Amino acid sequence: MDNVPTPTAATRPSLSSFWHDLPREGRLLLSTVVVDALGTGFVLPFAVVYLHEVRGLPLETVGVVLAVPAVVALALLGPIGTIIDRFGPRRVQALAMLVQLVGSVLLAFVHDAPQASVAMGLIGVGHAAFWPASQSLVATVIPSEIRQRYYGMNFTLLNAGIGIGGLTSGLVVSESRPWTFTAIYLLDAATFLAPLAVLLGPLRHVGNAVHREPSSDAPASVAPATYRAVLRDPVFRSVLAVTFFSAFVGYAQFEAGWTAYARTVAEASTRLIGLAFAVNTATIVLLQLVVIQRIEGHRRTRVLMLMSGVWAASWSLMGLAGLVPASLSGAVLLTASMGVFALGETLLSPVAPAMTNDLAPDHLRGRYNAVGAAVFQMAAVLGPVVAGSLLGRRLPAVFVGVLLAGCAAMVLVLLRLERVIPAQANGLAAVAADREADRERVTTG
Repeated sequence: MDNVPTPTAATRPSLSSFWHDLPREGRLLLSTVVVDALGTGFVLPFAVVYLHEVRGLPLETVGVVLAVPAVVALALLGPIGTIIDRFGPRRVQALAMLVQLVGSVLLAFVHDAPQASVAMGLIGVGHAAFWPASQSLVATVIPSEIRQRYYGMNFTLLNAGIGIGGLTSGLVVSESRPWTFTAIYLLDAATFLAPLAVLLGPLRHVGNAVHREPSSDAPASVAPATYRAVLRDPVFRSVLAVTFFSAFVGYAQFEAGWTAYARTVAEASTRLIGLAFAVNTATIVLLQLVVIQRIEGHRRTRVLMLMSGVWAASWSLMGLAGLVPASLSGAVLLTASMGVFALGETLLSPVAPAMTNDLAPDHLRGRYNAVGAAVFQMAAVLGPVVAGSLLGRRLPAVFVGVLLAGCAAMVLVLLRLERVIPAQANGLAAVAADREADRERVTTG
């Protein structure tokens, strides 16, 4: 595993060569990311503010409501993985986006916790189907050797859209004007229409293959198409542990925990929250393409260890902001924490899905992605509840401590994973193959 030399600036694959190597279907998939992400950006920073300050729900209740999508998704991911493998990821992804559209429309008009829970439940149905279907569709369309770069490029465009949306809504929404929150949730729903059109139109010929279970005379090395086969993979079980910790200390806190801490402990304004989210996404847009190139040829496990340290620094900055509430120093610390968190995201986004899909056999790809999404959702259920409970009980120091402990635990799991993960899944074999292909092109050219 160590015999692949670290790539230099001259040997790293360029982004122009990546675009040249990208299939037409991959370019179409990327084309709708910004539009879809705009809607996410409109609402992402303000779910806590909307439900707590505009609709009057207690903070503890908000934490539970925000966990509903994860609970619903967790309940559905088992059958969804099977459905993806049977009917193809494109159809499932299109249906997921339609359900999310309906959920966003309903959320714009909720007034109490039961109504919010129903809307969030529909969004959870969409989340449950969307992410494993999307990752499986990408793996169907994009060759293994450029998947890591694809996921990074996708994340860059995603955050460009989120940044524009978050900055726009941050300048417009106000708890004194409840209609502004209704407007951004309706706009969020409308942004699902463009990607739906692409999936149902130009991309209707991909992602439809039905992966049949191996026949009785199939080679013994071919795992049967069952969840038992997925969970018997010891390497993937370690990947799932990493997924849990990265989700719990990362995205499970990104929307709920950080925003709740910023409002109730650091006493930040809605405008500052919008600005901090814009800094987060701008950092990703500026750094992600650089990071994609820098991590080529490095062990993905080491990249994720670095991410753990970066996120520990981010949560430390957030914790310090709570010591100087409603001040310029606190505002700078909060904004910096989101910028540093973004650096960790640029390390995670290309690596984690590529690792899972390089481990997954084709006939089990939907199930592998569904199990990974299920573990992510477990953390997403736990994260907002822990944040709401600890911050609602005015225990901000304990909340920060829990996040730092989670970062440390993730490093320990990654050390174990590094000893057993295959070279290709750890990001080394694909680089060696790229270099060999480059040498062949030079020789024949």
